[in-house]
Amino acid sequence: MALGVTPTAYARAVAALDSVAWRGIMPGLERTCALLAALGNPQVGLRGALVAGTNGKGSVCATVDSACRAAGYRSVLLTSPHLISYCERIVRNGSPISEMEFAALISRVWEGAEPLPEELQPTGFEVLTAAGILAAREADAEVLICEVGLGGRLDSTNVLDLGVAVVTNVALDHQDLLGETIPEIAREKAAIIKPGNRAVTGASEPGLSEVRARAAQVGATLTVVGADVPFTGTSAGMRGVVVDSLFDGRPISVHAPLRGAFQVANIATAVAVCDALRATGFAVDAGSVARGCATVRWPGRMDWIDGDPPLLIDGAHNPAGMAAMVASARELIGSRRCVAIFAAMRNKDVESMAAGLSELTREIVVTAPAVERATPPADLAGLFDPRAEVAADVKTALDRARRLAGRDGVVVVCGSLYLAGEVLELLGV
Repeated sequence: MALGVTPTAYARAVAALDSVAWRGIMPGLERTCALLAALGNPQVGLRGALVAGTNGKGSVCATVDSACRAAGYRSVLLTSPHLISYCERIVRNGSPISEMEFAALISRVWEGAEPLPEELQPTGFEVLTAAGILAAREADAEVLICEVGLGGRLDSTNVLDLGVAVVTNVALDHQDLLGETIPEIAREKAAIIKPGNRAVTGASEPGLSEVRARAAQVGATLTVVGADVPFTGTSAGMRGVVVDSLFDGRPISVHAPLRGAFQVANIATAVAVCDALRATGFAVDAGSVARGCATVRWPGRMDWIDGDPPLLIDGAHNPAGMAAMVASARELIGSRRCVAIFAAMRNKDVESMAAGLSELTREIVVTAPAVERATPPADLAGLFDPRAEVAADVKTALDRARRLAGRDGVVVVCGSLYLAGEVLELLGV
């Protein structure tokens, strides 16, 4: 069906994406390649960075995009999932595209898919990938920063060869699709590294060996953050992090407003990615990197929302992310009473995440965002000791957690980016 661009076009575009949700996750590049061919192969000639990894992908992407814009480049940033609106997934020169622009892109991709045989009909994520690539081409983007969706080797974004490939880190997540061990998962993520790329990784062993092997196999130049490029850094609490590293072989010190000690490694990785872009011909200098770090914004990640009580909202959605969030939340919350709202998708290691969250607080309200893949709250409640309270929806959970925390407490929202998005939408921020 063709999607006419009308005042309700955005809603119709979202409905179209929902209409193919039944296809779910279908690993493989053949559908995306066929779709892009039907659209005139807009991916050809795009340059920038393709960023995979278990955690920190979004923070690294947002920081690199901010630095490239500070250097004066026209940029497009593609990330997933979104918090509130699909428009967040396609950011042009620092601003999400409009609903009308999004609808027009989806309409064109949809029309491109129509003649394809049934076996090449795309999933919703593949439609979004193609729409983002088309947006970058039509914006005449000088630099494209793209976050890999799931894994790497068979993720639809892996149709891109942008010159710089990044694996932020490797931890256990999506084992049902990527493999049971860290080396197996690292192999999937490292497959985004293409011949002749400048590759950057913040991975440690045992995943690092797989990243090194892939780079060697395809003749890519690999920079290992922490080894080839040493760094130090500290959390500055509410003010974010301060990181000292190297850029173009010289010392650089940057401040980023992203909160949490775990962001130190992400910012150091982002600086190394900027250096890789510089090495491939982009005129990104140390001043641009420092300005980009200082002005980066990445909502829904250790997001502190003032109020009575304040809220700390984080999209941690796997055991490693939860552990990092808990360690950083302690620093921000101090001795105040803490009540958590927790939800998770069904394909996650909810037991390990619940155990990690229990290290922060025993006062927990479980719920489910309005997503089909959400774990029923009743299934989550028994993972906690004492048993968590159950709230039928996110608004009820938010109201209950605020009452429990009181004016002097803090409410922590975690376990799912979908949960973070719903809370942010309820707050109107």
